[in-house]
Amino acid sequence: MAAEALARDVVEERLGRLPGWSLTDGGITRTYQLASHFAAAAMVVHIAQLQEELNHHSQLTLGYHSVSLTVNTHDAGGAVTEKDIELARRVEATAAGHAAK
Repeated sequence: MAAEALARDVVEERLGRLPGWSLTDGGITRTYQLASHFAAAAMVVHIAQLQEELNHHSQLTLGYHSVSLTVNTHDAGGAVTEKDIELARRVEATAAGHAAK
């Protein structure tokens, strides 16, 4: 069964509880800044583990001192679903442990 797309106002309301996350044409997105490239790489590994646990994967980009994600649900035609919000919540909780801003 395909995940159900959330209405734009619902997504915006949920993102209000996730500082730094925003709604774009491609889904929900966030970029984190970290102290070093190694710290950013460690966060990418941690995010990959979360994605495997949820069986839900994002576009994940490692920069020099940054990590960027764009999340949407392909089964819902690229729309934002509860699966995306849950992944964002978990990434946000993980970011604090990596001192990501």
